[in-house]
Amino acid sequence: VQLQASGGGLVQAGGSLRLSCTDSKRTSSNHGMGWFRQAPGKEREVVSCISYSDNTKYYTDSVKGRFTISKDNAKNTVYLQMNSLKPEDTAVYYCAAGVGSIVAPITNPPPADEYDYWGLGTLVTVSS
Repeated sequence: VQLQASGGGLVQAGGSLRLSCTDSKRTSSNHGMGWFRQAPGKEREVVSCISYSDNTKYYTDSVKGRFTISKDNAKNTVYLQMNSLKPEDTAVYYCAAGVGSIVAPITNPPPADEYDYWGLGTLVTVSS
């Protein structure tokens, strides 16, 4: 698995961005996937994740109704559509893949150390 995230950039508040995370080795088809973010001076937090087994999705409360996670297995790509962006969404966003608990239906979002592979981050900056 080799993950490459893209799609970050500078956007005004209220705008939209779509992040993409592609597995260039095409070996993550049986992995659960997650998006995390880390803002300056803050810890990395889970934003959204999707299980492998049944495509259960999780969203952290602050992005519910604004962000949508999806995946295209044929393209080995997971997306994070981000709408109605707010300045507090500014962070480096990371995608991750795992074969541990994230594979199973999601009841509680697996922590970062449950993931096996990480991509380099992509910076999202939302101006007010």
